[in-house]
Amino acid sequence: MSSYSFPELYVLRHGETEWNVAGRMQGRLHSPLTAKGIEQAHTQKRILEAVDLAGFEIISSPQTRALHTAIEIFALSAAQIRTDPLLCEVDVGDWQGRMRAELTIEGDAKMTDDGPLAFYEQAKGGEGFDALRGRCEMFLQSLKSPAVLVTHGITSRMLRVVALGLPMDGMLDLPGGQGVVFHISNGAHEVLQ
Repeated sequence: MSSYSFPELYVLRHGETEWNVAGRMQGRLHSPLTAKGIEQAHTQKRILEAVDLAGFEIISSPQTRALHTAIEIFALSAAQIRTDPLLCEVDVGDWQGRMRAELTIEGDAKMTDDGPLAFYEQAKGGEGFDALRGRCEMFLQSLKSPAVLVTHGITSRMLRVVALGLPMDGMLDLPGGQGVVFHISNGAHEVLQ
């Protein structure tokens, strides 16, 4: 359990990419948003238009798919988007760019609604979940104000695990998905659709 109290957060995953559709591991590599991914960003924009974001920082992963999503959402205030490399997706090492179908997972696949977490935990030469958790803790502890975070699927799960004070396996129980907004306030988590 975390002993830190974090500001209010809206956590977003980038929209669908060409590699999401193809079943290819992205990690730190680039893949452009699809038309559906851009529409998912517009859905997130409509969700956030119903929220008072006065005083919120807008922070995005610098990776193109996340930053493109952030710009689609906050086009009128794009100059206010700050990037932070701590929000990058988990590094999947030698598995970056590889098709999921050609990769082998050992033991429990750790299935979620977004697929098996084990791909990211077992990636050869990858960052791993312990290092990702440390990176997410460092990022969240640095926040001085409420924030909208535009990031990636696995990093989103880990940020929410840390902010909610959950153990690592809490990643399995958290919802995923694109085109939604995850809201965390006072230790409570909700999915805005």
